Amino acid sequence: MQYRDFGKTGFRVSALGFGAMRLPTKDRKPMGDKVDEKAAMEMVVKAIDGGVNYFDTAYGYHGGKSEAFLGRALSGGLRDEIKLATKCPVWKVKKQADFDRFLATQLKRLKTDHIDFYLFHALNGGNWKDTVVKHRLLKRAEKALADGRIGHIGYSFHDDFKAFKTIIDGYDGWDFCQIQYN
Repeated sequence: MQYRDFGKTGFRVSALGFGAMRLPTKDRKPMGDKVDEKAAMEMVVKAIDGGVNYFDTAYGYHGGKSEAFLGRALSGGLRDEIKLATKCPVWKVKKQADFDRFLATQLKRLKTDHIDFYLFHALNGGNWKDTVVKHRLLKRAEKALADGRIGHIGYSFHDDFKAFKTIIDGYDGWDFCQIQYN
């Protein structure tokens, strides 16, 4: 496995990560909520054995079952071998306290006391202004960073360059950004 510096985080990330958005399912539906845990566990172990050290999931993947599966799969010591990323479902946030409610649910699902890389999910120009800024969610994220519930603050991005520039320039504390790159 090849590794690269992950920005200024001090972490050497594997060139390939493990995305838990499309785990194998028993119902054979992409992103179905019946995760085939045996097949998915084999994938997790093979990835870790192959040097993958970055695992990414999100609140809504597989109807919430992705985080729960990874919580079970990474228990028993595997959690210590990887860095874990998940995402705040920005589109579901209606008030400031929702940030902490979702994060508490995710920590419980993932069976961990901290998430290494926490992203605001699918940011765009609209939800940046109307949700993240309006509800002061970055203050909530900074509090979670200070008390150790999260290790790094970032966002996944799905919009145009103008929106990207607004978001990246709108906060000095970003540690990373996840962008679709095909």
